[in-house]
Amino acid sequence: MKARISWFDLTIVCVISLISLTVILPFLYIIAVSFSHPAQSMSGEFFIWPRDWTLDAYKYLLSASTFLRSLKNSVIITVMGTALSLTVSIMLAYTLSKKHVPGRKAMLMVIFFTMIFHGGMIPSYLVVKNLNLIDSYGAILLPAITSAYNIMVIRSFFQSLPPSLDEAARIDGAGEFRILFSVVIPLSKPIIATFTLFYMVQYWNEFFSAVIYLNDTSRWPIQPLLRQMVAISSSNISSEAALDAQLAANLGPNVQNAAILLAMLPIVTVYPFLQKYFAKGAMLGSIKE
Repeated sequence: MKARISWFDLTIVCVISLISLTVILPFLYIIAVSFSHPAQSMSGEFFIWPRDWTLDAYKYLLSASTFLRSLKNSVIITVMGTALSLTVSIMLAYTLSKKHVPGRKAMLMVIFFTMIFHGGMIPSYLVVKNLNLIDSYGAILLPAITSAYNIMVIRSFFQSLPPSLDEAARIDGAGEFRILFSVVIPLSKPIIATFTLFYMVQYWNEFFSAVIYLNDTSRWPIQPLLRQMVAISSSNISSEAALDAQLAANLGPNVQNAAILLAMLPIVTVYPFLQKYFAKGAMLGSIKE
């Protein structure tokens, strides 16, 4: 007997399909423009399928020193930032998950305080400046190395692990570091994979801090460069302070969209490898005492 589809189910399918189209169509348009000739995309001769396919935009970007330098900066910031953030978050969360640690409640209160109150942009800038971090990767990495929310979630996950594992490891003579690296971390792959993805996206999409703290544009990551490419193209001006003359002169819709796709590619490539942990890890670590 065939299952009957109700009007409600049909309506839900239609609504979800329309929402999906609003996401997919712009993405397809970006792909189409990046593989097209500038004159065709500017004249609106196509929508999501180029009349003539070309790799000129990608060949140009992959030979442009300014774009490659910003791409390298983003890779360095993302790799270093993700490694540092995971290390600090995991070690601090593990320490706070142990009820016998002296001063644990005071440390939790201080961390929780930062979830409610923030110093603001100007005090943050003054701190970074007084630490001589302006125009260095440290200006981007250190202020965002962790957050109270991330620590609380990871801590809650560690607390959910069976205490018997910790006790068995101690009986075998393991210390805190051995327990953390040999017992806790192998059992925490879902939550670690989840926050690895979170931190990677955070550092790869870094824009605001880079614009504020990095006066030397040669240290810019990819996101400020993309913003500058769009601004220069839309205003028909050239700024060698942010882009070299060759890149500014050759900006077109195909180059812009190709740059957007290349900037998205690393995160899109990594996500499938973390997906099997992400769905589970996103639901773990609910706040629990």
